[in-house]
Amino acid sequence: MRRNKQVGVIAKRLLQLSMKDGELVPEQVNAVLQAIDKHPPRNYRATLREYLRLVRRQVERSRAIVEFAGELNPELLNSIEAELSAHYGRPVSTVTQENPDLIAGWRIHIDSDVYDASIATHLNQLGKATAR
Repeated sequence: MRRNKQVGVIAKRLLQLSMKDGELVPEQVNAVLQAIDKHPPRNYRATLREYLRLVRRQVERSRAIVEFAGELNPELLNSIEAELSAHYGRPVSTVTQENPDLIAGWRIHIDSDVYDASIATHLNQLGKATAR
């Protein structure tokens, strides 16, 4: 399917209207959607699809999934959140998921980056190194 340049431009502008200080604001997203509903642009379905894609991408950019095995100290989680926010230069929120396959440690997914400090990964790397 060929992408319409105008649809992309409109969707990017709608995303800008949905943000404040670099953060996606749910109330503004709702206002944008209500405005589109009242005054649908040409190719509104394609525009809505592109806008949804951009909104999802923005949400993924500002959410870190922290997988852990065992106990996760709340202070450590706050520290991780602060470090990621400083590193990426934008507010980052964390979502936790317990993963016993990690044995011990943690793995963080944010956007397309993965930070892994788990025992399972170290054991796998050690196994590959000694199998040669």
